[in-house]
Amino acid sequence: MNFNYGFLFLNCRAISFLAQDNLTKILTIMSKEKEGGLSRRKFLGTTAAATAGFTIVPSTVISGMGHIAPSDKLNIAAVGIGGMGRTNLRHLKDQNIVALCDVDWKYAQKTFDDFPNAKKYWDWRKMFDKMAKDIDAVVVATADHTHALVASHAMMLGKHVYVQKPLTHSVYESRLLTKLATKYKVATQMGNQGSSGEGVNLTTEWIMNGEIGEVREVEAFTDRPIWPQGLNVPEEIMPVPDTLNWDLFTGPAEMNDFNEIYHPWNWRGWWDYGTGALGDMACHILHPVFVGLQLEYPIKVQGSSTLLLTECAPNAQMVKLTYPERKPSPNVNFPQVDVTWYDGGLQPMKPKWWPEGKNMNDSGGGVLFHGSKDTLVCGCYGVNPWLLSGRVPDAPKFRRRIENPMNGGHEMDWVRACKENPENRVETASPFSEAGPFNEMVVMGVNAVRLQGLNKELEWDGENMEFTNISDNEMLRTVIKDGFEIKDGDPTFKKDWTDPVSAKAFAAELVKHTPREGGWELPNMPA
Repeated sequence: MNFNYGFLFLNCRAISFLAQDNLTKILTIMSKEKEGGLSRRKFLGTTAAATAGFTIVPSTVISGMGHIAPSDKLNIAAVGIGGMGRTNLRHLKDQNIVALCDVDWKYAQKTFDDFPNAKKYWDWRKMFDKMAKDIDAVVVATADHTHALVASHAMMLGKHVYVQKPLTHSVYESRLLTKLATKYKVATQMGNQGSSGEGVNLTTEWIMNGEIGEVREVEAFTDRPIWPQGLNVPEEIMPVPDTLNWDLFTGPAEMNDFNEIYHPWNWRGWWDYGTGALGDMACHILHPVFVGLQLEYPIKVQGSSTLLLTECAPNAQMVKLTYPERKPSPNVNFPQVDVTWYDGGLQPMKPKWWPEGKNMNDSGGGVLFHGSKDTLVCGCYGVNPWLLSGRVPDAPKFRRRIENPMNGGHEMDWVRACKENPENRVETASPFSEAGPFNEMVVMGVNAVRLQGLNKELEWDGENMEFTNISDNEMLRTVIKDGFEIKDGDPTFKKDWTDPVSAKAFAAELVKHTPREGGWELPNMPA
């Protein structure tokens, strides 16, 4: 049997040999494999243990080292294979893509063509029933509202998971995936590929080295949405295409009549399926904020927006999240900090000394860290960090670097982690242990927008996942339909509102959704 291990890394310095005792262990394992005494999956875990402290770099990462032997490859299934799912799979094409699942086979056809040998499924539950023993890892790139459902059941089967951003649709789902990943010791990665990039590394290293001093205020923004938002529910009921299973797309959400405004792609702007511009882009833009400032759970949150509707995200939003003081690092303190988010074309005001004519938008958004000594600015994905003073820091580099993160490195680093033994695994750049709490930050912003009708700052108990200052007798109404129109040259203002509902119950439902009946339940939260 031919095994191609590429190079091995120790303390980030490349070496081309193994310590003799580890090499002996691997040779012994290979001998057992040849004799039929060791399964392929057992081999992947055992060799990782034998090479504790090393990272195996796939041979495709290093130019000129040849192909990956079939026995080195993961068997990967994917759920949601149009859009970003297809991109992820193209970055994973050197692995064994054994199964493909999508609810829309017209949208998925290009990916089916990319991997003609993979088995095709409509329903991920049937795929797991029939192929669980043949799958090592699962890529989840469905609409937001089904991320947690697919990923949680995959992890309970012992499968490694890569989940597109946002990680989940709710706070509870984020907490669930965090705990399941720990319980089942699987390799995980959220699809915020910028987390593997140099911008996030530098931003974090500069902050931790005290280059900008104490940060008490952060402002961040995106130029999204670029899809329709702020819409009334469509009145036209369209026939469901033969190539689409609308029931499977709906999954745990409330069943709505089909209209092409929902699918494909535009589901992002509808609350049942997506999380709006904030959910779509904050996982890219706020990641250096969460990591660099060592954030955990917010203690206060409030939101405002253009017209808020019951079913569709608003055209533009502002959210402020307040985080408590954190444990200091050797070179900087972490006092209480306010993080303010803007989207829909809104941006922070230019700070003093901002270069005239310089566009604040870099690659789809930006972040301003207002420190006591300087202001740090970076773009979406943390790209191109710079200081408003013009000074270029020379801070120690302590974060692990990943090659080519935006064009496959992020996915292949997950593959590397999947092949390592859990006890000695080098974590990915966005494992659920970090991505879960981070995603809680993101969807908490969505909750703040949807609860803005309470007209107050909301207090949040992160450990227990509940708002603490919403009383039992508070009620909430939201606009169902905006009936504004012009009649005979005169504006007519007419809004249809929901009946008043319990604000406490509504908030609890935002935090933890009640699924539709029909086999869409999440597994229980681990202790």
